[in-house]
Amino acid sequence: MSHRFSSRLLDKPYLVWSALFIIAPLLMVAYYSFTDRSGAFSLGSIQQIPSYIPTILQSVLYGFAATVICLVIGYPFAYFFSKTAKRTQRTMVLIIMLPMWMNFLIRTYSWMTILGDSGVINSVLDFIGLDTLKLINNGGAVILGMVYNFLPYMILPIYSVLSKLDHSLVEAAQDLGSNKYYVMRRIIIPLSMPGVLSGITMVFVPCVSTFYITQKLGGGQIVLIGDVIETQFQSANNYNLGAALSMVLMVLILVCLGIMNYFGADDENEGGLII
Repeated sequence: MSHRFSSRLLDKPYLVWSALFIIAPLLMVAYYSFTDRSGAFSLGSIQQIPSYIPTILQSVLYGFAATVICLVIGYPFAYFFSKTAKRTQRTMVLIIMLPMWMNFLIRTYSWMTILGDSGVINSVLDFIGLDTLKLINNGGAVILGMVYNFLPYMILPIYSVLSKLDHSLVEAAQDLGSNKYYVMRRIIIPLSMPGVLSGITMVFVPCVSTFYITQKLGGGQIVLIGDVIETQFQSANNYNLGAALSMVLMVLILVCLGIMNYFGADDENEGGLII
């Protein structure tokens, strides 16, 4: 009896944590979304959402572009260093994680020093007599900031799966006459899909909702849904509209997670779990 009581107590801290930091904030978002400034029930904020659809679509487009670039860069990188010696792998993981030890704001702000009109790149171009370039305050700089900040979240899940692949399957395919292209397409890529799906989710979700990167590297020229939400809460003091847009963003993210989990439902490899 006492053992059963003790086992029941083990999950209580988790339930309290979930109630305080997951359920309660979601309820607050829902409350502000369906009320006005006086606290009365209102659909005014919900009715304003259609006017922000172009911004939402642009956010999805930027998030999609950054995610594709991260996948194109991250998959080959994870594949090749997963085939190196264990000591080299540990060193590479450390190098990948090293920038993440710095504050996110500092990492983003450093690119302003590199890409600015008087930054490192333009200073070098000016020194050697070439015309300077407009490298900041545009969409390319925003996507670059997204890729730089979130690329490790693509590499590490893919590496985690690739490093644990059963290489006897690869050897069997090679013994049966498969070339490297066929082995990659029919063996390695399908078995690594859990890591790919996890990486896509971990990159796409923060890219869609980011606002600091667009503020610093976009210079106000690129406005994503995260910027609109941040403005409603910080500057406009319109918690109701900010909460309504946050709820739309949350639904969008949940849909993306649902799609990723649907395609990864049949994968049982460790590291393939998304939620």
